[in-house]
Amino acid sequence: MTERDGDRPLLIIAAGGTGGHMFPAQALAEAMLRKGWRVRLSTDARGARYTSGFPHSTEIVEVPSATFARGGVLAKAMVLPRIAAGVLGTAWRMWRDKPDAVVGFGGYPSIPALGAATLLNLPRMIHEQNGILGKVNQVFAKRVAFVACGVWPTELPEGAYGIHTGNPVRAAVLDRAGASYISPGDYPMSLLVMGGSQGARILSDVLPDALARLDPELKRNLRVSHQARPEDMERVTAAYDEAGIPAEVKPFFQDVPRRMAEAQLVISRAGASSIADLTVIGRPSILIPFAAAAGDHQTANARTLVDAEASILIPEKALDAQSLCEQITTLLTNPDGAARMARAALAAGAPDATDRLVALVTELAGRE
Repeated sequence: MTERDGDRPLLIIAAGGTGGHMFPAQALAEAMLRKGWRVRLSTDARGARYTSGFPHSTEIVEVPSATFARGGVLAKAMVLPRIAAGVLGTAWRMWRDKPDAVVGFGGYPSIPALGAATLLNLPRMIHEQNGILGKVNQVFAKRVAFVACGVWPTELPEGAYGIHTGNPVRAAVLDRAGASYISPGDYPMSLLVMGGSQGARILSDVLPDALARLDPELKRNLRVSHQARPEDMERVTAAYDEAGIPAEVKPFFQDVPRRMAEAQLVISRAGASSIADLTVIGRPSILIPFAAAAGDHQTANARTLVDAEASILIPEKALDAQSLCEQITTLLTNPDGAARMARAALAAGAPDATDRLVALVTELAGRE
């Protein structure tokens, strides 16, 4: 660290596990770096997979953490020692570097940084993307100054102080905020399919079959971008080939904002980041909440767009190829209705969510 760096405030962001935690963390990192702060991301190996989009000046630190949700008896026995090691190692770095603020975005990789900040009584807050607190955020909600809430209202434990900020989106999404929507018609149309890191399999099972059932005149205009788990890519690609539908199938698209802006329809799980992107760019969607999500929070997320008449919700237990085919047909053959849904999605957004979060961090650090 140079002497000049020592004069700049330091923000530690703690996040990991999934894109739902990492994308809003990236948005905050981008904004704070623009304001002249130093930014350090504390994550683990799994979270590090999502760091390619972070600005190159972000310091990435991988810290050991663990969860009781995976592994056998031996792995579970090592959870507490791994977490303790991560907390103590992080506490030593924080004592040395004296960060001005620590912000957690949820996921078990955020435990070491939040635990260390609590141990040292440093200025700290958390951001919750969903309407129901995740397990890690439940633990720390009463031990931080603020809970910045992506969805309002958010269920909070007694004694926690919540502030509605909305869910920050990355600069690449903001660059396409309110992008012009081209309604469906008799010309090439783009369909974006996003399953998330955990919930992609059922979409891979159902989507190709649903699209294969479309009227041939409608099907011939489709171009599909489909996020699938690596182990499903071959069979999903083969299914689209058999149906005669041009499709790009990948485990992860680095350019989701571009693809979303070009899409006539988005079919997605209802993760908080996906909802935020849909509302900032403004696109009609069919949402299939991940049934195994803690507290069924994805259904709560989806309600925001369904109530705004910007999306169609299909519960996972009701999802099958024929019903999905019918909903897709309804949307792609009703250009006026699709355009209304796009406008409704845009109206439901909070494009200034990052600015609100930046203001809270600045207040937390006493640098208003």
